[in-house]
Amino acid sequence: MFSVKVEANFSSAHNLRAYKGKCESLHGHNWKIEVTACAERLDKAGMVVDFKVLRKRLYACLEKLDHKYLNEIPYFKKANPTSENIARYIYETLKGRVKNIKSVTVWENDSSCATYEE
Repeated sequence: MFSVKVEANFSSAHNLRAYKGKCESLHGHNWKIEVTACAERLDKAGMVVDFKVLRKRLYACLEKLDHKYLNEIPYFKKANPTSENIARYIYETLKGRVKNIKSVTVWENDSSCATYEE
């Protein structure tokens, strides 16, 4: 099995609903996103997916989140904007656009992350 990974960052604010503690108040993060794609066989160019293509599609997705209040984005009006749900949102956004996507990991700080994969 071959796998490739790209990373990107974005900044946004959110507050968690149905949560008791500091995170129920408006606050922000500088999120780090990792997207992994996997394949049993490489394409004709010897790649799982072109890094340039993977990065371009990820940046397009993150553009909708960067410097935004996540709670105002339609997806997060229903889904609480937790790291877990942000990972799922990015995965679902990329799923039809990225060949062989395996997982999305969202880091909200240097020691805490959530991963979504199907």
